[in-house]
Amino acid sequence: MAEILFVDDDNLILRFSRDLFLSKGVSILTAANAEEALEFFSDHEIAVVVSDNQMPGMTGLEFLSHVKSISPDTVKVLISAFVDLPTALAAINSSEVFRYLIKPWKNEEILEVVKEGLRRYRMVHTMRREDEAVLRSLAQTIELKDPRTKGHCDRVAVYALMIAEAMRIPKEVQRQIKYGSWLHDCGKIGVSESILNGTEGLTELEFETMKMHTHWGADVAEKAGLSDVARNIIQYHHERFDGSGYPAGLAGEDIPVETRIVSVADVYDALIMDRPYRKSFPTRQAREMVRSLSGTALDPNIVSIFLDIIPEGPIPTTEDLLPRHDLFAAEKEATISAETPLLRRFSV
Repeated sequence: MAEILFVDDDNLILRFSRDLFLSKGVSILTAANAEEALEFFSDHEIAVVVSDNQMPGMTGLEFLSHVKSISPDTVKVLISAFVDLPTALAAINSSEVFRYLIKPWKNEEILEVVKEGLRRYRMVHTMRREDEAVLRSLAQTIELKDPRTKGHCDRVAVYALMIAEAMRIPKEVQRQIKYGSWLHDCGKIGVSESILNGTEGLTELEFETMKMHTHWGADVAEKAGLSDVARNIIQYHHERFDGSGYPAGLAGEDIPVETRIVSVADVYDALIMDRPYRKSFPTRQAREMVRSLSGTALDPNIVSIFLDIIPEGPIPTTEDLLPRHDLFAAEKEATISAETPLLRRFSV
């Protein structure tokens, strides 16, 4: 079973951490230094490791660099007693650190970070199976972080496949477009729910954090061995046709065609659904808004195809579109069975 490991040279902190997680029904492993911690990786499956940075001998950053090579799927959290921007950037860039926290951390904060880390770890292993039922259930689980987006991934997949069929995209590529559509927002597993569900506009820092979900999602997709098509959708679905998007500022046909397809579907569905900061737009108005984005945010050729094939009138449900795109028949009763007993018990 996947486990959690805390590493700190302060025995009082280790004892407090054990008690905190035991209060939630979760046992954790502890180590007083990096050398001792590395020994755990030979006979334990470590899902999340939380390490102090300033320790005698090997620092936390050096330790996590070792973890990256011996257990690449392990989710890494670095803790420091003071704000150290160079160390934080080095941790993120060289060790793929999931979170950088400052001591003293709040109980709710460390519990939530470890819980999110467990979800990320399990997501990698789930996606690796490329089982349609599990992938779709995983997407639905991710949507639970923002209840207002329920059904968004399903609808984006259906709209994207309608476009792909009209463009005569090969069937195998369509299958990968479906997976990428379902999982395009999987990086949001690392974004705080207070950011996702806030009713006010985002601060500059919050927006920069939100933008990181494309990077985090692409990292998970790469570790899971997803196809280039699915990974392109996850990484680049916020690029804009005019080059003003993120994360890479790609423009025009430099943006993979599968991503340009999903971007149109994603924008349209976002417009016709309620958001924390605004109400939904009527479908007729949403269509005109999509049309107005042609050539700036969206590929004009794909917008034209989309507007020709998308139903007008009331918002179609997934079930309405199933007769044309029977994507989900085999997995209607599926659940996220890949969740471990540890995850099921760890309910903060």
